[in-house]
Amino acid sequence: MEWYEILIGILLVITSVLIIVLVLMQQSRKAGLSGAIAGGAETFFGKNKAHSAEAKLAKFTKIFGVIFFVLSLFCTFLLAFMVSR
Repeated sequence: MEWYEILIGILLVITSVLIIVLVLMQQSRKAGLSGAIAGGAETFFGKNKAHSAEAKLAKFTKIFGVIFFVLSLFCTFLLAFMVSR
């Protein structure tokens, strides 16, 4: 096993653990129909929504999701080209 395979594996594990932690830290959105009806009251505070902790958690979750996806694709292509040699 080469050093870069170990590095990619470690990065995949770290990224997956971070995604799990970030998803578990987010609040659930079980408002359902009552949230859709009462959701109009939240539009007044909508401009500060991007600065809230919940928005930052969602943003980091998306970022680490993309990083995990790219690392997984890279690992798959690396494995495919290493086997063909």
